[in-house]
Amino acid sequence: MKRLFFVSFLMLASLMLMAQKPIAKFKAHTHDFGTIYEKEGKVSHTFEFTNTGSSDLLLLDVKASCGCTTPKYSKKPIPPKGMGYILVSYNPKARPGPFNKTITVSNNSAEDKIQLAIKGDVIPIPQKKINN
Repeated sequence: MKRLFFVSFLMLASLMLMAQKPIAKFKAHTHDFGTIYEKEGKVSHTFEFTNTGSSDLLLLDVKASCGCTTPKYSKKPIPPKGMGYILVSYNPKARPGPFNKTITVSNNSAEDKIQLAIKGDVIPIPQKKINN
């Protein structure tokens, strides 16, 4: 009987702890830039999210899959029902053709790692013809 009570207590305690976690609810997890032109330079997109949990949400780290993608993000704790952002910039310089990049968001929510993605197709700068 003591064992059953103890197991029940542990299950209830773990459910209560999970219920107090923040939850990052993103409007979208992917963004398609479509066709972009290398000569126009960097493009950016802001991923917006809301903390739908019951405690403060902290973005611990945001990493891009390569150096051509740069994330900037909310550094302050996001309170319950508060909004945050992750601004992702992609530099198409010398990267013609299609691209698919990921951004990994580490945080203190129930889902401690979240994947975001950007994609598109870079049209290169036309090469000048050299006449002999």
